[in-house]
Formats: sequence, C-alpha cells, structure tokens
Amino acid sequence: MYNSRRVAVIIAAAGKGTRLGAPIPKQFLKIGGQPVIIKAMKVFDQMEEVDHIFVVAGEDYVDYCTDLIGQYGFEKMETVVEGGVLRQDSVYNALQEMNRRKPGVEYVLIHDAARPFISQEVIRNVLRATEEKGAAVACVAMTNSVRRLGAGEDKSESVDRSEYYAVQTPQGFRKSLLIDAYEKAYDDSFFGTDDAAIVEHAGGEIAMVDGEYQNIKITTKEDLPMENRIGTGFDVHRLTEGRKLILGGVEIPSPRGLDGHSDADVLVHAVMDALLGAAALGDIGLHFPDTDPEYEGISSLLLLTKVKEKLEEGFYNIGNIDVTVICEKPKIRPYVEPMRENLAKALDLDVSRVSIKGTTTEKLGFTGREEGIACEAVASIYR
Repeated sequence: MYNSRRVAVIIAAAGKGTRLGAPIPKQFLKIGGQPVIIKAMKVFDQMEEVDHIFVVAGEDYVDYCTDLIGQYGFEKMETVVEGGVLRQDSVYNALQEMNRRKPGVEYVLIHDAARPFISQEVIRNVLRATEEKGAAVACVAMTNSVRRLGAGEDKSESVDRSEYYAVQTPQGFRKSLLIDAYEKAYDDSFFGTDDAAIVEHAGGEIAMVDGEYQNIKITTKEDLPMENRIGTGFDVHRLTEGRKLILGGVEIPSPRGLDGHSDADVLVHAVMDALLGAAALGDIGLHFPDTDPEYEGISSLLLLTKVKEKLEEGFYNIGNIDVTVICEKPKIRPYVEPMRENLAKALDLDVSRVSIKGTTTEKLGFTGREEGIACEAVASIYR
C-alpha cells in the first residue's frame, strides 16, 4: 500500500526524563537487556512501509545515541539530530534535517522513544488514516473516572470520561501539512504539547485511531516492567595471625583473622558479588580494587551500602539473600542473628529476607585444614 509513498519516522529522544529519577534519560535505560529506544526503533525498522528513521537526541547525548544505535545495525537509520530546548524545537530540528536529506518524503510519523511497546498494527492504522485524512493520532479511551479542577483550585467536578481519550504516539502527518503547521506555530509564538496540537492550531483536523493500552510511555519507575534476576557470589580469604576475624560485620573471638585489603569480611564480600552479579555490574574488584588506599581497612558493611546504591541507580530492589559460610572453626551459629541484622540494616531489608548458615568440608581441603574461610551467596533482585 505504501510502496509508492515515502514514509519517514522521527523518534523523539531528546527528553531528560527527570520524573523517573534515573542517572540517564529513560530512553536509554534497558528493558529485557535492550535500551528502551532500541526496542521502539526495531518495530519501525522491520516494517516495509517505513523508509527512513531519524532520531533527535539531547545536545549531551547525540554522540552517545549515535554510538548506541550503531551497535544494532538498523537498515533504515539516517542520522541523529541535535534537539532543542522544548520537544517542539527538537522535533522541528529533525523535521528540517529530514526534509533536507530526504525531500521526497510524503508522510511523517513521530514517535516517543520512551514508548517501546508499540505494535506494527497500530503503526499501520495511523499510516492508513494519515494517508486518508492528512493527520492522525493513536488514542485509547479513558478507563478511570475523570475529574476537572475548578476555578480557584479548591473545587473539582466529574466529567464524562467517554468524551476524553489519552493520546499516544505515533502521530502521523502529511509532511507539507506538518511543516506549514510548525512554521505557523513559531510565527504565532504557539507551543503545543504534541504535534497534533500544533497541526490543530494551524487549522488542521486530526483523525483518531485505536491505540493499545500496552503502548505506555515510560515516565515513572512504576512504568518499568517487572524484571527478576538472580546472582551468585563466592569469596575466599586466608586465615592469618595478627588480624581480627570479622564475619557479617561481627567481630568473632579467634586467634587468627582473615587477611585482606579491607576488613576481609569474606561473608559480606560474597554477598556483594552476588548482588553485583545479579545486576550484571561486574564484581567487587572492579568497584573497590585492593590497590586503592581508600579501601584499606574499610568496613565491608560500608562497601555493601555502596553496592546497594549502585543497584538503586538501576532501579533494582533486593528480594532476598542466602549465605553459606564454609569453615571448620569458628562455629558461626552463635553469631548468625547479629550477622543477619547487620546485613539487613546495611541493605535496608527486613531481616526475614536474609539467611545465613554454616557448614564444614569434613576436614577436607584448605577450609578443612583451617587455612582459610570460604563463603558463597545467592541473591535475588527485581525491578
């Protein structure tokens, strides 16, 4: 149907996503191992109806975005355009670059990079309505009751929700109509919340097509789909004279302690590695190298809190931790409860989520010879 039409897509990826509170813009966060923007782009790149893809990114992320997209080998990708102050400015910059590079384009789709769950069916419906009407948007009916704030902001009133729809993307336009609408908007100093509002301001009529409720825009961390992960950790330290024996943040009376750059808390180290591994963040040696004097003699519980902070940057929560300490001596059972409490406090968990137990190797191997202590841990995290 569209082989005779030249269709270009503008992926709007210049937003900062401050409401999500992430360390990077939400469109670059990963869902199921892939960045949000990549998941959105793949849907368009695989459609025969789409000819060109243009991405608009924030000034500080143009190079980052270009490198990221380049890793996935999109066939229809053209370029990454630098955005402007407002979304309207960003889309207009991309529209101008698209018109310069591909003047033969007749129809333009504009899609939010933060909507990774768009379907080809919705895209085709928008394209079909755009070809027939000149402008179209995907919408879904409101499912919740709706109230309108009254004058003075101290009163509200119920409204008929059947008259209201939530607008999604993609939004489709005849290119000439969209360019004219943008130019009029700037002439009138009009700034719309989306492209349909800009076309409407210029007198254009907008057709509505059925969107899909799963075509959500990632805005807050609650919009991210649930993701469960499991990691394992294993650590060993040698027993040596002249050192304190610290396990799970508890100092245990012993003639020998564990050798290491920090306090050598082998239990906490195994937990740290399990958590980092679950989030695919490397290991403790990467984040806290034993060549760095900053970590000499440091409490491993303090490092554990730093691991928790790293998980929180990726919006991960900790499900539970299960730890096994492997040694002949000392017997750890008398110290298990304060160990659990220390880990729970460091990770801001209920103590019921922390399990610690001990075992021996029946005097076999280095632990059986009491040359050192080993520890393994399993951790579950979710997002």
